[in-house]
Amino acid sequence: MAFLLGLFLGVVVGVGLVMGFVRSENYRSKQRSELAATVAAFSKMTVEDSRKILPAQFYPSWVVFSHRQKLTWLNLELMKIWPYVNEAASELIRTSVEPVLEQYRSAILASLKFSKLTLGTVAPQFTGRFSCYYICLLRVLHTQLIHLNFALLNYCFNRVSIIEDDISGITMELELQWDGNPSIILDIRTKLGVALPIQVKNIGFTGVFRLIFKPLVEEFPCFGAISYSLREKKKLDFTLKVIGGEISSIPGISNAIEGTIRDAIEDTLTWPVRKIVPILPGDYSDLELKPVGILEVKLVQATGLTNKDLIGKSDPYAVLYIRPLRDRMKTSKVINNDLSPIWNEHYEFIVEDASTQHLTVKIYDDEGIQASELIGCAQVRLKDLQPGKVRDVWLKLVKDLEVQRDRKDRGQVHLELLYCPFGMENEFSNPFASQNFSMTSLEKALKSEVNGIEAEIDRTTLRKKDVIMRGVLSVTVISAEDLPAMDVMGKADPFVVLRMKKLETKNKTRVVNESLNPTWNQTFDFVVEDGLHDLLILEVYDHDTFGKDYIGRCIMTLTRVIMEGEFTDSFPLEGAKSGRLNLHLKWAPQPIYRDT
Repeated sequence: MAFLLGLFLGVVVGVGLVMGFVRSENYRSKQRSELAATVAAFSKMTVEDSRKILPAQFYPSWVVFSHRQKLTWLNLELMKIWPYVNEAASELIRTSVEPVLEQYRSAILASLKFSKLTLGTVAPQFTGRFSCYYICLLRVLHTQLIHLNFALLNYCFNRVSIIEDDISGITMELELQWDGNPSIILDIRTKLGVALPIQVKNIGFTGVFRLIFKPLVEEFPCFGAISYSLREKKKLDFTLKVIGGEISSIPGISNAIEGTIRDAIEDTLTWPVRKIVPILPGDYSDLELKPVGILEVKLVQATGLTNKDLIGKSDPYAVLYIRPLRDRMKTSKVINNDLSPIWNEHYEFIVEDASTQHLTVKIYDDEGIQASELIGCAQVRLKDLQPGKVRDVWLKLVKDLEVQRDRKDRGQVHLELLYCPFGMENEFSNPFASQNFSMTSLEKALKSEVNGIEAEIDRTTLRKKDVIMRGVLSVTVISAEDLPAMDVMGKADPFVVLRMKKLETKNKTRVVNESLNPTWNQTFDFVVEDGLHDLLILEVYDHDTFGKDYIGRCIMTLTRVIMEGEFTDSFPLEGAKSGRLNLHLKWAPQPIYRDT
């Protein structure tokens, strides 16, 4: 009897323990779900939401919102620590910026150094609204503390956007304004031996800084390092004054120093350059700025440029850059007295962040000894380029890239772009960097006999501009569509003239009478000596009894056909109200090096 009673009690106790354990786990699971939901809801809460739930008198003392929803507490804290920041930052600027100033100093300056540098007593102020980009929302299980911390930031800053292109860090952007009273004196020495103490005064700066908390770790404060960069420079004003005199009395000095300072800021602080501050011990070299690819740019032509001259036509030239540093900006040759210039010039740019960088093109009118006048400018976002694919673009020129209110027709610029990321060499070939060449007389001349051993040349030392892509280009003029009427009867008698820009050879199709949609299906072969740097020009004319009337033209590079081998495509006619040419191009290569 005792055995049965004990067995019964044991079963009851066991079942009770199991039920209690299950109930406890269900409760804990429910608590975790509620916590996750609370954090998620908390992270989406705005200031207005918080005011509805919690009156202002119940806010913590460090959370104070103004009528523009600023965080005045952050500015107050910055003012408290500014004397210490000033001391540390002044020394950091001196040691890091002086070498850059020396690098970009003008040719008329012999040296440029700081003789005195303090940032003054006025601290910068955070203005506008903060934006915080969550990039780690998928890492909930082992980073709940991170989520809670940045949910609090979101609660305070009231500006949150979620992106998921990187789950290893958190990016925050904030606008900073500084109208400071620094004491900055530059010791300038000119090439003539004149020493000038120059004071930098009346500094006014507004910009958007980007902070990157990366990598995320489980150890407090949940990130290993902070990277900071000037994401957008909205305003930078300052004046220069010679101590004891006027800087304007020395021609060229003011512009040279101002240009050097602006170049130094661009090179040391502006995105994608970033400064890294380690928080926890570790190797953060992967966060440093590194080139990620090469952008091959061919400046083909421009059409319909605005005339800036009272007599004659403008003398246009182009300036291209990704980062506006003097040693990275490319300038084309000047085409005199031409509003539709053809440059056909090739440039190469280093890309450091394809997701945010742009290629900028500015067209100027050369005014000789006077300052050049801007005709128009345009930009291309690098993230819109498909790696390894040639993109042919026409860009409309505008007066200002920042203010998009310009509706005046300033012309167009024609570019060919090819983005080649590093590490993708096996997926596609860059024709401007190809090293698969047969032996030529140049290579034979560069060979040398050293101690009876034949030494081959290092092909990597040969420059890209020395590469010649020789081959045969076959052009099939298939047809044209929607040509403009040229005769009084509403028809045209079109034919096409084909030529390579560097060759004197011309070919032309037969005349198709009374047709605005002619079909030719004629093929022409060109022996091309330098395919990477030549242009194919096709001009469409209307045949008349006593001559011909110009209809329009197509100008194209050979880069695409060299990379793809052959293709069929349709091209719009430049200079015509309407019309397109349907072409088939084929390339038979024979790459060599340029003989000398």
